[in-house]
Amino acid sequence: MSELLECAIELVNDKLEFKATAGENPPITLDYIPPLGDGHGYMPMQLLLISLVSCSGSTIVSILRKKRKTVASFTAHAKGFRREQHPTSFHKIELFFELVSPDTQDADMTRAIELSEETFCPVWDNLKCNCEILTQYSISS
Repeated sequence: MSELLECAIELVNDKLEFKATAGENPPITLDYIPPLGDGHGYMPMQLLLISLVSCSGSTIVSILRKKRKTVASFTAHAKGFRREQHPTSFHKIELFFELVSPDTQDADMTRAIELSEETFCPVWDNLKCNCEILTQYSISS
């Protein structure tokens, strides 16, 4: 994997709607809510949450599979709580992971989350010094 990642944005209207591209992937639309934008796309802070929940989720699933645990289903949700003063960055993020697995125990899931935070998820590593990140999970069979 290359150490360099690149992306680009292009303004597409007279407000704050942008088209973003990265690599050979399809473009995505970023926009703000009125009056700055028209709400036609993701807001940048939503993409940051998506990056965190998808990065942490993918590392957790990979770790569980490496431990030969069955992952029948996995979903994850993120809630970001923003500061009221500018910059309105997140001061707290809550992650909730839902796993369906007949053979994963609490200790397996707890360890997978710890490894995601401490070792494998670069998005989490970038955020955790500036923001409290809380996790919860459920396991069902």
